[in-house]
Amino acid sequence: MSSYEHTPDPAPDASTTSATPVASPEPEPSVRVGTVVWGLIVLALAVLIVVAQLGIVELNGTYVLIGLMVGAGAALVIGGLLSARRRDKETTTGKS
Repeated sequence: MSSYEHTPDPAPDASTTSATPVASPEPEPSVRVGTVVWGLIVLALAVLIVVAQLGIVELNGTYVLIGLMVGAGAALVIGGLLSARRRDKETTTGKS
């Protein structure tokens, strides 16, 4: 009968291991402007519906929608500009 002996794998050769530096961790993703703006739109609509149902004030639906669209558009444009400005200030790695 032949016996089987288990031999452990040899240690990796130093010449075959890569000496690449460990990359720095990715920065945490920032909050998306569009998500915040749409969240504010939904919240504003909910508040306006509650106020209208309580009879505190009577609202014209057309004017409410126009106001929300103007506000949302302005918030998206301003948020996009601020985001682009912040991105331009970050250091670049020199890669295209």
